[in-house]
Amino acid sequence: MEAEYGSATVTQHLTLWLMQIAASPDLIKSGLRIAWDEMMHAKLSHETYLAAGGERPPELTRERLGLRRTESDPLEYDVTRIALNSFCIGETVAVPLFKNLRQHCTVPVARKVLDRVLRDEVRHRDFGWAMLGWLLETPMGDELRRVAIAALPRCFSQIRNAYGDSIRHLDKIPDADRAWGLMPPAEYAATVERTYGRDWLPRFKKLGIDAEQAWNASRSSAAAE
Repeated sequence: MEAEYGSATVTQHLTLWLMQIAASPDLIKSGLRIAWDEMMHAKLSHETYLAAGGERPPELTRERLGLRRTESDPLEYDVTRIALNSFCIGETVAVPLFKNLRQHCTVPVARKVLDRVLRDEVRHRDFGWAMLGWLLETPMGDELRRVAIAALPRCFSQIRNAYGDSIRHLDKIPDADRAWGLMPPAEYAATVERTYGRDWLPRFKKLGIDAEQAWNASRSSAAAE
């Protein structure tokens, strides 16, 4: 619930930035719709938490509910980094992740959440790639492509660390947990690996970005840690 609420605030803030750089009206409209999607995801997630016996209120830190500007850079740089990390990386891998979570989910209240989220995530993924594509077609396109290339290794490293790359040996959880829409870290890590070859590599290639070099750099970074 906290993650989805945070995604709503990030997307709302990003949409303001899109307006400030005079982005395509279609992108702005999509951003506003996605912010509301994320709010609904948070609401449904909270209902599931309560149904599972949860009692603690959500912990929402105001200082983290939004985006930070890199004041020394043009706003377009920050928009490019968020498009890359939160959407082209995060929302793209979210589609197969939620599909896998939904596959063994049988508890109705949890299944309701995953049905809605999976349906929405496809549109959120497409929004990210459309946004990055638009940015790279602007007069600043060559400059923003360099920004994306520089940021990509860290984005890959973060998503691999966030989704169990270091604990991929944990490959089992109780069936009762799967029924609530959970899965072990090994399956998260494997999904990230598959997403690289199936989605990230070809999609970035179409935009003139070498994802293979960035992926290999993220491997080296993980091994060093």
